[in-house]
Amino acid sequence: MDYFLQGPRWADFLRALGRTVHEEAGPGWSFLAVEESNPAGKLLYAPYGPVAASLEAFDAALTALTELARRRGAVFVRIEPVSAGLRVPDAAAVLRGRGLQPAPASQQPELSWIVDLDRDFKEVLADMKPVNRNLYRNIHKKGVTFRSSQDPAEISVLLEFLHMTAARNGFKPQSDEYLSQVARSLMPAGAATLFIAELEGTPIAAALAYDSADTRTYAHAALDDTHRKLSAGIPLLVTLIADAQAKGLKHVDLWGVAPEDQPDHKWAGFTAFKKSFGGRGVEYPGTWDLPVQKLRYAAYQLARRAAQAAKTIPAKLRPLRDKLPALRR
Repeated sequence: MDYFLQGPRWADFLRALGRTVHEEAGPGWSFLAVEESNPAGKLLYAPYGPVAASLEAFDAALTALTELARRRGAVFVRIEPVSAGLRVPDAAAVLRGRGLQPAPASQQPELSWIVDLDRDFKEVLADMKPVNRNLYRNIHKKGVTFRSSQDPAEISVLLEFLHMTAARNGFKPQSDEYLSQVARSLMPAGAATLFIAELEGTPIAAALAYDSADTRTYAHAALDDTHRKLSAGIPLLVTLIADAQAKGLKHVDLWGVAPEDQPDHKWAGFTAFKKSFGGRGVEYPGTWDLPVQKLRYAAYQLARRAAQAAKTIPAKLRPLRDKLPALRR
């Protein structure tokens, strides 16, 4: 699979946001790394990267990332290897053996759900739940139609529905400016497409997808709650999948899902939705840090753990904790 977050179009988008992005490549490897900062100082972050054809290529990419970090004064490198010949659960031992440490939290999903398109579309449909197939085939009878757009101005359709969903479910979506810049950078280049469901010409649902060389990534979606009973989001996603196959793409990545053994996970609801389209799960090694300025990184980790420990002190003991610095003085 070709990962969009490691592609040149994503680099263009990040630069349009004013970010400093580095792209390097060698025999069997490449990476896109963006400069970020946290309490430790500057870091280089390679989302779902580096890309490497073998473990040897991965080592070469890691060396190049380390050298770049030193030149840029970065304290550490943060990576998410997905294509280096690493296999979960062996990946942890391989990565630790190269001096990497698990990051405090994953940045991109460690579990994703993939629909493969290298077959007749009838087979793709057959893997979906019957209700999904039936809605895709029959919802036009209720006056619902679907279209795609690469006009950046139409991102406002998705933004309106995201605002509705955020107000209803109490979550914070990406900012309007962020998604508007996504539209301006990626849609005219054909790297992002907006899919819109309309009821008698009025939008009722929208989904934004990103395309790499062989994979379409289902990134953002929302609908007008007024027409929720139509379930337009289901045939909208089937339309997105069908369009990806028609364009010659090999996979649709439905993005993050919850672990099977965590039914109360915050993603459980839309995990069931994604799995209803057929497909397979993919597990990644997660997010890992490679210290470059080792003493500074160690100090950062100690401070972070101390802050976490302080949060776990029972409330009745906190007044005593707060007096301790004064007593030491």
